[in-house]
This record gives sequence, structure tokens and C-alpha cells, in this order.
Amino acid sequence: MTDALLYEQDEGVVTLTINRPEERNALSDDVIFDAFIDAAKRINTDNSVRCVILTGAGKAFSAGGNVKHMRDKEGMFAGSPAELRESYRQGIQKIPLAFYNLEVPTIAAVNGAAVGAGFDLTCMCDIRIAAESARFAESFVKLGIIPGDGGAWFLPRVIGRSRAAEMTFTGEMIDSATALDWGLVSRVVPNEKLMDTARDLARRIAVNPPHSLRMAKKLLREGEHMRLDSLLEMSAAYQALSHHAKDHGEAIDAFFEKRDGNFKGE
Repeated sequence: MTDALLYEQDEGVVTLTINRPEERNALSDDVIFDAFIDAAKRINTDNSVRCVILTGAGKAFSAGGNVKHMRDKEGMFAGSPAELRESYRQGIQKIPLAFYNLEVPTIAAVNGAAVGAGFDLTCMCDIRIAAESARFAESFVKLGIIPGDGGAWFLPRVIGRSRAAEMTFTGEMIDSATALDWGLVSRVVPNEKLMDTARDLARRIAVNPPHSLRMAKKLLREGEHMRLDSLLEMSAAYQALSHHAKDHGEAIDAFFEKRDGNFKGE
């Protein structure tokens, strides 16, 4: 794993930290793109992982694309229109596909500015917690470009069409209080309590049977585009698997014995 994205695991909780504070955790090259892809593969194939926290090093969560690279037309912003299209498809667009399809619950611990692609990255997570200093902007229009990483798909699903349109068409920043009012984040906490709050929530999630967490998340994802009857069929199949899992029996025993369960992913 590259130093650009730190991967730390404490029991069932993985914390991913975008570690480029000197450039406000920009997302503009294959190093960081590949790091996200590798982390997603590692998480999905490791049954010991039950929850993921995503945050940024330093004062920013992520400033999105590197504007200096845009100005100089270098890196992912170099080349002809056809080359640029492929650069997006084979580069940054791999992040929403990989991160959205993580099988375990994800929490964005937004420690500062989340702008452009950095903002869209928070919307790829299941839950968002904001520090008081957090700021959010779907700022692409301010640079004369459009959301190139799936923001037009994610944002309306998080805050609704009208507010998503307002953020997309103005490109303006909103503060953490507005984000809470709009339902973009679950809660706002003092800066110094952000990671403790995120870890506490992650632990409360991770104590549950891992197969239930992964299947429940899959149902939530599929429910965004699936017909009700199809989702019910999928739910019935998942429920049948759940009832025959050893962790289900342990959960029932723990319920009646008034104790915490000891779940092993079996």
C-alpha cells in the first residue's frame, strides 16, 4: 500500500487516510487511484473487516483534482479529447466503482474541506460525519468543467434533486451546519472529537454479524435501482442464508442470555 493512502486496521475497523496534506489530499494521479482500488480489493476479500472509516490527513479532507495540473494540462488532464476521456475512464472513474461497491459499511469522517471530486468521494460512503470545520462544494462549474467522477449520480441520491442541482449549478461552498440541515451528514462534532466519534460509530457497527452487515449493505445498494418485487426476492434468498448462519444462532443465544454476541463470520 502506498503512503498516499494509509491503511490501518483495529480489530474489525479499517481506517483509510488520504495522506497528501501538502496538496490538500488532491485526487489527480494513478498513484492515489490505484491505492483506492487496491484498498477496496483488500477489504472485500478480508472477512475480518466489518467497517471502514475514510478521512484526510491535515486540514482538508480532499480538494479534489489538482488545479495546477489542470492549468498546465499535465498528468490526467493532458492530451486530446479522446485521450482525456480515456484518462478519466481508466483513472479517477475507477474510484466510484470500487468504493461504492465496498461490501462493508463506510463512514466518511470529513475533517475539513471536501471539494469537487473530494466532495463526491464523501457521497460514495454510506455515512458522513463532519467536523465543525468541514466545508463541502460541488465546485466543478467554477472551473468550467463538470462532475467527471459520478457526482451527478451520487449527490441527488444523498440530498435530493433540488439541493443537488443548487450545489452543482452554483458551485458554492456550504458549511457543516448547512450540510447537517440538508441531510448530507449525520452529525457535526467538534474538530477534536471527529475521529473518536467515527471510531465509536464504526465499533457499534462492527460488533454485529459480518454476513448481516455485508448483505444488508448490498440490499440498500440494490434497492436504489431495483424493482420492489425483485428486491423482495433477493431479500428472501439472503434471509434464508442468514437463518442458517452460525452467527445467527449466536445472536439468538446472546439475545436471550442478555449478553454481547461473539460473532466469527460463520
